[in-house]
Amino acid sequence: MTWRATVLTLFPDMFPGPLGVSLAGKALTSGLWELEARDIRASATDRHRSVDDTPAGGGPGMVLRADVLAAAIDAADAGQNRPRLLMSPRGRPLTQSQVKELAAGPGPLIVCGRFEGVDQRVIEARTLKEVSIGDYLLSGGEIAAMALIDACVRLLPGVMGKQASGEDESFSEGLLEYPQFTRPQAFEGRGIPEVLISGDHAKVAAWRRAEAEALTRAQRPDLWAARPGQKATKSTTDG
Repeated sequence: MTWRATVLTLFPDMFPGPLGVSLAGKALTSGLWELEARDIRASATDRHRSVDDTPAGGGPGMVLRADVLAAAIDAADAGQNRPRLLMSPRGRPLTQSQVKELAAGPGPLIVCGRFEGVDQRVIEARTLKEVSIGDYLLSGGEIAAMALIDACVRLLPGVMGKQASGEDESFSEGLLEYPQFTRPQAFEGRGIPEVLISGDHAKVAAWRRAEAEALTRAQRPDLWAARPGQKATKSTTDG
């Protein structure tokens, strides 16, 4: 079965966008995965094709209607057992382990929120799992959906040239990736670490591991603390 991402959005013309170029685009063209962008507005029932209304209880902005969005989900995912995601700033942060799990499945149905959000009742009734790509706000869920899809697609068999190229990347073992170097050997007075041009593969592996651990401790103490037996470095500003 081909991995397929179905996106429910008010702006289907935004897709494939960046997903149509580079690795994802080549894989899409060659049939390694499929993308379906469906217009939520197609499920509206009134002559104005209304998809939103004012928030119950008052307040600014508009909210996506439960009935319209539920109909769009049902039309796109009838009888299928696929992950149903809602890109939302209040969702749980997307992690590489979640990406691997999604990439190993049939592919998700992704709802892209807009306006002030989505009626809570459809989130519950259609078991939408809220997912966030960071603690900041976007105009809608489309860009977040593209990020999630790209992260999954690159893990699909045949997409990356060398399977090993994904094994040493950031987050693959709960660590940030070690520093990378290439030609020229000298650049503005800076050289390549001698160990990397020593030809000693064991020493290279040990250096890379040590650098990955040092970077993670310094730049992502939260990741370091989450590793078994590790503790985050205590800040000097702590009480």
